[in-house]
Amino acid sequence: MLKEIIEFTSHSELDTKRFSDEILRFIKPGCRLLLEGNLGAGKTFLVKQLLNGLGISNSVSPTFAIINEYHDSHYKIYHFDFYRINRSEELIDIGFSEYYNDSDAIVIIEWSNLFEELLYAPFIKIEIVIIDEITRKFILTTHD
Repeated sequence: MLKEIIEFTSHSELDTKRFSDEILRFIKPGCRLLLEGNLGAGKTFLVKQLLNGLGISNSVSPTFAIINEYHDSHYKIYHFDFYRINRSEELIDIGFSEYYNDSDAIVIIEWSNLFEELLYAPFIKIEIVIIDEITRKFILTTHD
């Protein structure tokens, strides 16, 4: 069930950082954050800002690794990038459901729309729409 919709327009990287600071109020262990948007929309930049806000400063895109894991004294975070995955079986083979169902972890998935059949509520979805070269519209929806 769709619960809450927040729309935010960013005109700069600083605006996007401010948006990430607002999103942090939704983020806690057990949270699943799904990100959608065209190539170059800013998914990885947004994730980097969120991770910085959670105290993780050494984050990198998992495009080629599929998943990056971050652990510190406060959080366990699984950051997936589905962009280079060809079949859902590849995710099943690496134990995706165990990561996705880890109630002690925060799960972040870029390109989540590519394998929606593996994803189920509850989750938070953020769609990033490219308006022009620097302007982005973020649409956050919560799903129970």
